Amino acid sequence: MNRSYRVAERKLMDAAHIRNFSIIAHIDHGKTTLSDRLLHRTGTIATRDMQEQLLDSMDLERERGITIKAHPVTMYYTARNGEVYELNLIDTPGHVDFSYEVSRSLSACEGALVIVDAAQGVEAQTVANVHLAMKQNLEIIPIINKIDLPHADVEQTKTQLEEILAIPRELAILASAKEGIGIDEILEAIIERVPPPKPSTERSLQALVFDSYFDTYKGVVSHVRVFGGELKAGIVVKLLHSGRNVEIKEVGSFNPKPYAREKLETGETGFFTANIKSPKDVKMGDTLTDSRYPSPPLPGFKEIHPMVFSGIYPINTSDYEHLKANLEKLQLNDSAFVFQQETSVALGFGFRCGFLGLLHLEIVQERLRREYGMDIIATYPSVIYRVTLTNGEVKDVDNPAYLPEPNFIETIEEPMVKAFIICPNEHIGDMMALIAEKRGAFDHTETLDTRRVMMTTRLPLGEILIDFHDRIKSMTRGYGSMDYEHDGYAVSQMVKLDMLVNGESVDAFSCIVHRDKAPARGRSLAAKLKEVIPRQQYGVAIQAAIGGRFVARETVSALRKDVTAKCYGGDITRKRKLLEKQKEGKKRMKSFGSVQIPQEAFIEVLKA
Repeated sequence: MNRSYRVAERKLMDAAHIRNFSIIAHIDHGKTTLSDRLLHRTGTIATRDMQEQLLDSMDLERERGITIKAHPVTMYYTARNGEVYELNLIDTPGHVDFSYEVSRSLSACEGALVIVDAAQGVEAQTVANVHLAMKQNLEIIPIINKIDLPHADVEQTKTQLEEILAIPRELAILASAKEGIGIDEILEAIIERVPPPKPSTERSLQALVFDSYFDTYKGVVSHVRVFGGELKAGIVVKLLHSGRNVEIKEVGSFNPKPYAREKLETGETGFFTANIKSPKDVKMGDTLTDSRYPSPPLPGFKEIHPMVFSGIYPINTSDYEHLKANLEKLQLNDSAFVFQQETSVALGFGFRCGFLGLLHLEIVQERLRREYGMDIIATYPSVIYRVTLTNGEVKDVDNPAYLPEPNFIETIEEPMVKAFIICPNEHIGDMMALIAEKRGAFDHTETLDTRRVMMTTRLPLGEILIDFHDRIKSMTRGYGSMDYEHDGYAVSQMVKLDMLVNGESVDAFSCIVHRDKAPARGRSLAAKLKEVIPRQQYGVAIQAAIGGRFVARETVSALRKDVTAKCYGGDITRKRKLLEKQKEGKKRMKSFGSVQIPQEAFIEVLKA
C-alpha cells in the first residue's frame, strides 16, 4: 500500500471510522507477535519487510524478548462491511517495572486487547493490567493466544477469565498469533466492540502528549493523541505544564516508521515536532492546546515516583558532561527515570538516579552503554527510607551517605509492597520459605484452579530488589509470576553498614540493611574486597562496621621481603633483630600509608 493511496484513504476518514486500542498482557504472552500479525494482515507492512518482533526496535528488546517502550502505529483496514477504518495501535510492555508505560498508553485509547496464553493461563501482571484498563473505562476484548500449543488448555483459560478477571467466557476470541489463526476475528471485534473516539466539548485544540523521544536532526519528537480540534504544521501551540508557546514544524503518524501528514484530527494518534531543543521542556501527560484560545488541561495519568536509587558514575571522569547530556536524552525517552548530581569521595562526580525497579535500572544502564557508548559504574541499589529524628523532624533518605548518626535517629521506616505471587500448588512450601527469608508476612492465599494458587504477601521493597523475581522463576521452573503494588511504610530495625579499608570508610560500598542481615552482608563484601584489593607492603584490614561495632573482618596479607636472607651463621638474636626492625618499618608505613583502591576493584565488587 503506497503513501498516496494511504492519503487518499485518509481524506475519507472521520471520527466514526477511527479506533484507538492498546494491547496488554503478562510478559511473554505474545503481544508483539500479535502486533506483527495485525500489521501484516492490514497491509501496513509488506511480506518482504516482515520480521519477528517488528515493533521492538531496540537490540535489547529483541535479545531479551521483552517490550521496553510502548510503540504506536497507524493501520488502515477494510472491514467486512466494505468500509475503511483507521486503527491506531499501541503495543505496550508487560513487565511490572514498566506499568507506567501501560497506564500512559491506555490514557490515549478507547479499547484494550487483553491477551492470555492458553498454556499458562491468567498471570499476575494480566490481573494488574486489566485493572488499569478498567480504571480508564476501556472496552476490553479478551484474546486466548497460543491455542496451537500441544499443552494449551482453552477451557481452563476461559474459566480463569470468568473467575479471576470477571470477563464472560463467550467474549473470548481464540487465536494463534504465530500461526495467523483468528486475526480477522480480532480485527472485526476491534471495529464492532471498541467505541469510536468522542469529540471533546472544547472548541479549540486539546491533545495529550503520552510519549516522546529525541531525534538528532529534528530535536524532540512527541507522541500525541488529539482529543479535540486539529493539529497541523505552522500553528502555534501552548504546552500547559511548562507554559511555553511553540510552533509546530511537522505532524505525522507511524506505519511503523514515521511519515508526514497534512494534519491530525479529533481521535487520531501520531507525532509532532516543534522548535523544542531541550528534553526538559516536554513533560509526559502534558496537554497541548491553541496558544490563542487555550483549553483546560486533560486529566493526565498520575505522576510516577521512582522507588529504587543507584549512583551512576563515568569511569573516565572527563566524560561527566557527556554523561549528563545523555541522561537528559534518556529521561525524555523514559519519563519515570530521574537523576540529580552527586559527588563520591571514591568515585568522583556522578549522578544519583531513580528507577521504578531493578529491571528498569538494568535497562537504563544497558542503554547508556549501547546507545550512547558510555563507560559507567553503578553503586549498590537502595530504596527511600523515612527517618524520624529525635527532634521530631522527618527526612527521606535514598543514599546511605546522608543517613544521620544513630544517636540522632528515633525510628527508620522502610517502604513496603503488597506482592501477588501466582505459583503451582507443589511449590507452595518453597515459596513460603523464600517469603520468610525476605522478611515477608502472609496476608491470605486464594486457590485459582486445580493447579495454581495466588499468595498475597507484604514484603519490604529493599528485600525484593536483587534476586527475588529470578528465584521465583527458578523455583517454579518458570511457572511462577509476580506483581506488586506499593503499600506504605513500616518501622524496621535498619542500620547503616560501613566498609572500612585500612581504617578509612569507603562511601561507594556503604549500604542500609536490616540489623539481622548486616553481619552476613558485611562478611560477603569483605571477602569480595579481599580478592580485588592489591597487596601492599603492609597488611591491609578490611572491616564491616555498624556504628562503632565491627561485624566482619578480612586481612589482605602483606608482601614480604626476606630480610634474613643475608644473615648466615651467627647467633639467632641477629635474625630477631632484623625481623624486629622490619616489623617497626611496616608499622610506621601502615600509619602513614593509604590504600588506593583501583577502579577495576570497584567495578568487580559492585557487579557482585
